Amino acid sequence: MEENDKKELLNILAKRIKELRSKKGITQEDALNDTGIHFGRIEQGKRDISFTTLFKICQYFEIPPKDLFNKDFDRITL
Repeated sequence: MEENDKKELLNILAKRIKELRSKKGITQEDALNDTGIHFGRIEQGKRDISFTTLFKICQYFEIPPKDLFNKDFDRITL
């Protein structure tokens, strides 16, 4: 995977997580206190997170992992 593709994936993920958090009316600080996950770093699109962190985020928002990836990821070609 090329570096530009990786950056685009991280940016899409950052946008999606921020969207989920905002829809729930949760601040980054609340999310950090609730999960121990630093959402600010993720939402900047600069941090590649682990599968377990992704899974914890899905649990936190009470969504299946497929719902995290159902929006905007289809425009990436691997």
